[in-house]
Amino acid sequence: MLLEIENLVARYGRITALNGISLTVGEGEIVTLIGANGAGKTTTLRAISGLVRPASGSIRFDGREIDRLSPSQIVRAGIGHAPEGRHVFPRMTVRENLELGAYTRRVRSEIADETARVLDIFPRLKERYAQKAGTMSGGEQQMLAIGRAMMSRPRLLLLDEPSLGLSPKLVQTIFVVIREINARGTTILLIEQNARQALAVASRGYVLEVGSIAHSGAASSLAASEAVRAAYLGGAA
Repeated sequence: MLLEIENLVARYGRITALNGISLTVGEGEIVTLIGANGAGKTTTLRAISGLVRPASGSIRFDGREIDRLSPSQIVRAGIGHAPEGRHVFPRMTVRENLELGAYTRRVRSEIADETARVLDIFPRLKERYAQKAGTMSGGEQQMLAIGRAMMSRPRLLLLDEPSLGLSPKLVQTIFVVIREINARGTTILLIEQNARQALAVASRGYVLEVGSIAHSGAASSLAASEAVRAAYLGGAA
């Protein structure tokens, strides 16, 4: 397995956000985490990328323990993170935002190659290349956030609510892009408020409830589950 999380516990002060969760992501997969707000989904991604220090448990990436590494070391190990809320640098151009995503890379030709790859996936960013990020639409900023995370050429891409706040048409576009990124060889761990879309694009999934995993399995099985449909998919199909 590319990513292995075992008995992970994470806390914010006295509040336990993750209560001993275990999950895996295989090379080449799209795996999704679904659940209500406050279930621990974002904390899981933040723990993987080193932004939250686990209280106990282990996180292994390609067989290597990473739960005590710094965020920059984790990026260098091969994990990219597009956070919830985009967090682009609004006063910087698209080009400058992308270059910041490549800060761990030193070979200019490799950065140029990766920029070309990102702009091929997101032609809208090519059109906006010299534009300041803060003047772009929400959908364009989301594309930029994903593109910036891809600039380190991660083996594993963490996507936190990529469709949040987007129009239905742009939601469809984002999910087409997620499939394309995966088809080009990047493994994806996806958090998504649109559980139906997430399960449609993923091969496997986990359902988090109050810091614990309540259900897991093939995405098609979760989509067919009465309990999952009732809680997250708007009732029976």
